[in-house]
Amino acid sequence: MEALMNKQIGEFVAEDYRTAAVFTKYGIDFCCKGDRTIDEVCTKKGIDKTVLLDSLSTVLNTQPDQAIDYRSWPLDLLTDYIEKKHHRYVEDTIPVLLQFLDKLRRVHGERHPELFKVYELFTETAGALSRHMKKEELVLFPYIRKMFKAKLNDNTVEASHFGRVENPIAVMKHEHDEEGERFREIARTTGNYTPPQDACNTYRVAFAMLDEFEKDLHLHIHLENNILFPGAVKLQDTVV
Repeated sequence: MEALMNKQIGEFVAEDYRTAAVFTKYGIDFCCKGDRTIDEVCTKKGIDKTVLLDSLSTVLNTQPDQAIDYRSWPLDLLTDYIEKKHHRYVEDTIPVLLQFLDKLRRVHGERHPELFKVYELFTETAGALSRHMKKEELVLFPYIRKMFKAKLNDNTVEASHFGRVENPIAVMKHEHDEEGERFREIARTTGNYTPPQDACNTYRVAFAMLDEFEKDLHLHIHLENNILFPGAVKLQDTVV
C-alpha cells in the first residue's frame, strides 16, 4: 500500500493508459502534473486514498483489450508516432474548430456570451500549440533521434547548443502546463462541453470536437511528459 501511495500518477498511466480514465474521473491531471504521487494528490484534493486505489486496482486487474504499451517502443518510433498522429491531428483540427467557434460567437454570442471567451482561449491555444510543435519537430525530436541512432551504432554525440536535453524538455513541459490550464478553463466555461438546449448542429459539433481535442491533448502530453522525455534523459547519459 505504501509503495502505491508513493508512486507517481504518470507512472500509473505510463504502465497502463486505462488508469487515465480513473484519474480523470477524480479531476486529477495525469499528463501535465503526472509527477505527483497518489499520496500528494489525495491530500491536496481531499480524495479518499483507499477509494482511489480501489478504483485503480479494479482497472489494473481487468484484462486489457489490446492495450498499447508505448513504453516498449523505441524512442525514434515514439517521436514519429507523436508527430504523425498527434501533431497532424492538431494541425488538421485547429482550422476547422476556429471556423466553427468564430461562427458560434457571431451567431449565438448575444445569448451565450461565454462563446467569446471560448473563441479567445482556443485562438491562444492554436497559436501556442503550433509554435510548440515546431520547436519539437525542428529541435528536440531530431536530437532524440540522433541520440537513438548513436546508441544503436555504439557511438557518441556532441552536446547540443542547448546543453543538456533537460533544458528544452523543461521548456516543453512548461508549455504543456500552460495548454493544460487553458483547456481546463475552456472546459469550465463550456460546462464540460455541454451545449445549451437551443444549440444548433454546428454548436453541438464544435463542443464535441473541443472535447475530443482535449482528450487527444491529454494523451499527447502524457506520451511526452511521462514516457518520451524521461527516456530521452536516460538515453542521453549513455551517448553524450
